[in-house]
Amino acid sequence: MTNRYYAPGGARAARVGDLFATIARRYDLINDLQSFGLHRRWKRRVVDLAQPKPDERALDLCCGTGDIAFELARRGAQVVGLDFSAAMLDVASSRFKVQGSRFKVVGPVCFLQGDAQSVPFADESFDIVTVGYGLRNLADWRKGLAEMWRVAKPGGRLLVLDFGKPDHPLWRRLYFAYLRCGVPLFGRLFCGDAQTYAYILESLRHYPAQRGVADQMEAMRCEEVRIVNLLGGVMSINYGRKVS
Repeated sequence: MTNRYYAPGGARAARVGDLFATIARRYDLINDLQSFGLHRRWKRRVVDLAQPKPDERALDLCCGTGDIAFELARRGAQVVGLDFSAAMLDVASSRFKVQGSRFKVVGPVCFLQGDAQSVPFADESFDIVTVGYGLRNLADWRKGLAEMWRVAKPGGRLLVLDFGKPDHPLWRRLYFAYLRCGVPLFGRLFCGDAQTYAYILESLRHYPAQRGVADQMEAMRCEEVRIVNLLGGVMSINYGRKVS
Protein backbone atom coordinates (compact mmCIF):
# COMPACT_ATOMS: atom_id res chain seq x y z
CA MET A 1 0.00 0.00 0.00
CA THR A 2 1.31 3.46 -0.87
CA ASN A 3 2.42 5.54 2.08
CA ARG A 4 -0.10 8.28 2.85
CA TYR A 5 2.64 10.89 3.25
CA TYR A 6 3.92 10.23 -0.26
CA ALA A 7 2.20 11.67 -3.33
CA PRO A 8 3.63 12.48 -6.75
CA GLY A 9 3.29 15.83 -8.51
CA GLY A 10 1.41 18.80 -7.14
CA ALA A 11 0.08 17.05 -4.05
CA ARG A 12 3.58 16.30 -2.82
CA ALA A 13 4.20 19.49 -0.86
CA ALA A 14 1.02 19.24 1.22
CA ARG A 15 1.69 15.61 2.17
CA VAL A 16 5.31 16.29 3.08
CA GLY A 17 4.17 19.36 5.03
CA ASP A 18 1.84 17.15 7.07
CA LEU A 19 4.67 14.71 7.67
CA PHE A 20 7.11 17.27 9.04
CA ALA A 21 4.46 18.98 11.14
CA THR A 22 3.93 15.59 12.78
CA ILE A 23 7.57 14.67 13.39
CA ALA A 24 9.26 18.06 13.95
CA ARG A 25 9.52 17.88 17.75
CA ARG A 26 10.93 14.34 17.67
CA TYR A 27 12.98 14.72 14.48
CA ASP A 28 16.44 15.07 16.04
CA LEU A 29 15.88 12.31 18.58
CA ILE A 30 14.68 9.84 15.95
CA ASN A 31 17.56 10.74 13.63
CA ASP A 32 20.00 9.97 16.45
CA LEU A 33 18.34 6.63 17.13
CA GLN A 34 17.83 5.38 13.58
CA SER A 35 21.36 6.35 12.45
CA PHE A 36 23.05 5.49 15.77
CA GLY A 37 24.12 9.14 15.92
CA LEU A 38 26.02 8.95 12.62
CA HIS A 39 23.88 11.59 10.88
CA ARG A 40 25.74 14.28 12.80
CA ARG A 41 29.08 13.02 11.49
CA TRP A 42 27.71 12.88 7.94
CA LYS A 43 26.50 16.47 8.17
CA ARG A 44 29.92 17.60 9.38
CA ARG A 45 31.39 15.75 6.39
CA VAL A 46 29.18 17.83 4.09
CA VAL A 47 30.57 21.00 5.63
CA ASP A 48 34.13 19.67 5.44
CA LEU A 49 33.65 19.11 1.70
CA ALA A 50 32.09 22.58 1.30
CA GLN A 51 35.23 24.16 2.79
CA PRO A 52 33.54 27.36 3.99
CA LYS A 53 35.74 30.38 4.39
CA PRO A 54 35.05 33.28 6.78
CA ASP A 55 32.38 35.63 5.45
CA GLU A 56 31.41 33.42 2.51
CA ARG A 57 27.66 33.24 1.94
CA ALA A 58 26.01 29.84 2.36
CA LEU A 59 22.44 28.71 1.72
CA ASP A 60 21.17 25.53 3.38
CA LEU A 61 18.00 24.40 1.63
CA CYS A 62 15.45 22.20 3.41
CA CYS A 63 17.41 23.15 6.51
CA GLY A 64 15.12 21.32 8.94
CA THR A 65 16.21 21.83 12.53
CA GLY A 66 19.43 23.55 11.50
CA ASP A 67 22.33 21.09 11.90
CA ILE A 68 24.11 21.91 8.63
CA ALA A 69 23.34 25.63 8.91
CA PHE A 70 24.84 25.79 12.41
CA GLU A 71 27.97 23.91 11.34
CA LEU A 72 28.49 26.22 8.35
CA ALA A 73 28.14 29.24 10.64
CA ARG A 74 30.52 27.67 13.16
CA ARG A 75 33.12 27.69 10.39
CA GLY A 76 32.54 31.42 9.81
CA ALA A 77 30.09 31.46 6.88
CA GLN A 78 27.14 33.86 6.67
CA VAL A 79 24.25 31.40 6.55
CA VAL A 80 20.62 31.39 5.44
CA GLY A 81 18.60 28.30 6.31
CA LEU A 82 15.48 27.88 4.17
CA ASP A 83 12.67 25.39 4.73
CA PHE A 84 9.01 25.30 3.78
CA SER A 85 7.98 23.70 7.09
CA ALA A 86 7.13 26.25 9.77
CA ALA A 87 7.24 23.51 12.40
CA MET A 88 10.81 22.56 11.53
CA LEU A 89 11.91 26.20 11.43
CA ASP A 90 10.38 26.75 14.87
CA VAL A 91 12.58 23.95 16.21
CA ALA A 92 15.66 25.36 14.47
CA SER A 93 15.05 28.84 15.90
CA SER A 94 14.40 27.46 19.37
CA ARG A 95 17.59 25.40 19.27
CA PHE A 96 19.57 28.48 18.32
CA LYS A 97 18.09 30.57 21.12
CA VAL A 98 18.52 27.91 23.79
CA GLN A 99 21.75 26.25 22.64
CA GLY A 100 23.40 28.92 20.50
CA SER A 101 26.54 29.12 22.61
CA ARG A 102 27.02 25.35 22.38
CA PHE A 103 27.05 25.55 18.58
CA LYS A 104 29.96 28.05 18.79
CA VAL A 105 28.54 29.96 15.85
CA VAL A 106 30.89 32.56 14.38
CA GLY A 107 29.01 33.76 11.30
CA PRO A 108 25.42 35.05 11.33
CA VAL A 109 22.52 32.62 10.84
CA CYS A 110 18.98 33.44 9.78
CA PHE A 111 16.09 31.13 9.03
CA LEU A 112 13.54 31.76 6.29
CA GLN A 113 10.38 29.97 5.21
CA GLY A 114 10.37 29.27 1.49
CA ASP A 115 10.25 26.79 -1.36
CA ALA A 116 13.47 25.05 -2.45
CA GLN A 117 12.01 24.82 -5.97
CA SER A 118 11.61 28.60 -6.15
CA VAL A 119 14.38 30.08 -4.02
CA PRO A 120 13.75 33.77 -3.14
CA PHE A 121 17.28 34.95 -3.97
CA ALA A 122 18.92 36.41 -7.04
CA ASP A 123 21.17 34.49 -9.40
CA GLU A 124 24.75 33.93 -8.21
CA SER A 125 24.12 34.93 -4.59
CA PHE A 126 25.93 32.19 -2.63
CA ASP A 127 29.37 30.62 -2.42
CA ILE A 128 27.96 27.39 -0.97
CA VAL A 129 24.54 25.76 -1.43
CA THR A 130 23.71 22.63 0.55
CA VAL A 131 20.68 20.41 1.04
CA GLY A 132 20.48 17.63 3.61
CA TYR A 133 17.74 15.03 3.38
CA GLY A 134 15.56 17.38 1.37
CA LEU A 135 16.04 16.95 -2.38
CA ARG A 136 14.28 13.58 -2.21
CA ASN A 137 11.20 15.26 -0.71
CA LEU A 138 10.60 17.78 -3.48
CA ALA A 139 7.90 17.36 -6.09
CA ASP A 140 10.61 17.87 -8.72
CA TRP A 141 14.11 17.16 -7.44
CA ARG A 142 15.63 18.31 -10.74
CA LYS A 143 14.04 21.71 -10.29
CA GLY A 144 15.46 21.91 -6.78
CA LEU A 145 18.93 21.07 -8.07
CA ALA A 146 18.56 23.65 -10.83
CA GLU A 147 17.71 26.27 -8.20
CA MET A 148 20.83 25.34 -6.26
CA TRP A 149 22.87 25.89 -9.42
CA ARG A 150 21.07 29.18 -10.22
CA VAL A 151 21.76 30.86 -6.88
CA ALA A 152 25.36 29.61 -6.66
CA LYS A 153 28.10 31.99 -7.70
CA PRO A 154 30.50 30.89 -10.45
CA GLY A 155 32.82 28.44 -8.74
CA GLY A 156 30.27 27.91 -5.96
CA ARG A 157 30.03 24.51 -4.26
CA LEU A 158 26.83 22.43 -4.43
CA LEU A 159 26.38 19.57 -1.96
CA VAL A 160 23.52 17.08 -1.52
CA LEU A 161 23.31 14.68 1.44
CA ASP A 162 20.62 12.02 1.36
CA PHE A 163 19.70 8.37 1.65
CA GLY A 164 21.42 6.39 -1.08
CA LYS A 165 21.04 3.17 -3.04
CA PRO A 166 24.01 0.85 -2.52
CA ASP A 167 25.48 -0.75 -5.63
CA HIS A 168 26.04 -4.09 -3.90
CA PRO A 169 22.76 -6.05 -4.27
CA LEU A 170 22.93 -7.92 -0.95
CA TRP A 171 23.82 -4.79 1.02
CA ARG A 172 20.97 -2.96 -0.72
CA ARG A 173 18.48 -5.68 0.24
CA LEU A 174 19.60 -5.64 3.87
CA TYR A 175 19.45 -1.85 3.99
CA PHE A 176 16.00 -1.70 2.40
CA ALA A 177 14.82 -4.36 4.86
CA TYR A 178 15.94 -2.10 7.73
CA LEU A 179 14.09 0.85 6.19
CA ARG A 180 10.99 -1.29 5.66
CA CYS A 181 10.87 -3.15 8.99
CA GLY A 182 13.07 -1.33 11.50
CA VAL A 183 12.82 2.41 10.85
CA PRO A 184 8.97 2.60 10.91
CA LEU A 185 9.09 1.38 14.53
CA PHE A 186 10.62 4.72 15.51
CA GLY A 187 7.65 6.49 13.95
CA ARG A 188 5.23 4.26 15.81
CA LEU A 189 7.01 4.64 19.16
CA PHE A 190 7.70 8.38 19.10
CA CYS A 191 5.04 9.82 16.77
CA GLY A 192 2.25 7.26 17.15
CA ASP A 193 2.34 6.61 13.40
CA ALA A 194 4.62 4.08 11.68
CA GLN A 195 3.95 5.66 8.29
CA THR A 196 5.85 8.82 9.22
CA TYR A 197 9.12 6.89 8.92
CA ALA A 198 7.94 4.21 6.49
CA TYR A 199 7.82 7.25 4.18
CA ILE A 200 11.62 7.16 3.85
CA LEU A 201 11.65 3.93 1.87
CA GLU A 202 8.65 4.96 -0.22
CA SER A 203 10.27 8.25 -1.19
CA LEU A 204 13.61 6.57 -1.87
CA ARG A 205 12.00 4.17 -4.32
CA HIS A 206 10.97 7.17 -6.45
CA TYR A 207 14.33 8.97 -6.14
CA PRO A 208 17.37 8.25 -8.34
CA ALA A 209 19.74 8.67 -5.38
CA GLN A 210 23.43 9.42 -5.71
CA ARG A 211 24.03 8.27 -9.28
CA GLY A 212 21.01 10.10 -10.67
CA VAL A 213 21.97 13.31 -8.87
CA ALA A 214 25.55 13.03 -10.15
CA ASP A 215 24.30 12.56 -13.71
CA GLN A 216 22.11 15.65 -13.39
CA MET A 217 24.99 17.71 -11.97
CA GLU A 218 27.07 16.74 -14.99
CA ALA A 219 24.19 17.63 -17.32
CA MET A 220 24.13 21.09 -15.70
CA ARG A 221 27.85 21.39 -16.51
CA CYS A 222 29.07 21.28 -12.92
CA GLU A 223 32.79 20.71 -12.45
CA GLU A 224 34.51 18.23 -10.13
CA VAL A 225 31.33 16.15 -9.82
CA ARG A 226 31.80 13.28 -7.41
CA ILE A 227 29.93 10.91 -5.13
CA VAL A 228 31.02 10.28 -1.56
CA ASN A 229 29.40 7.05 -0.41
CA LEU A 230 28.89 6.52 3.32
CA LEU A 231 28.41 3.08 4.88
CA GLY A 232 28.69 1.41 1.50
CA GLY A 233 26.25 3.80 -0.16
CA VAL A 234 23.34 3.66 2.29
CA MET A 235 23.97 7.41 2.62
CA SER A 236 25.73 9.58 0.11
CA ILE A 237 27.02 13.07 -0.56
CA ASN A 238 26.95 14.50 -4.07
CA TYR A 239 29.43 17.27 -4.74
CA GLY A 240 29.83 19.63 -7.69
CA ARG A 241 31.13 23.09 -8.49
CA LYS A 242 29.34 25.55 -10.69
CA VAL A 243 31.38 26.34 -13.78
CA SER A 244 33.47 29.41 -13.02
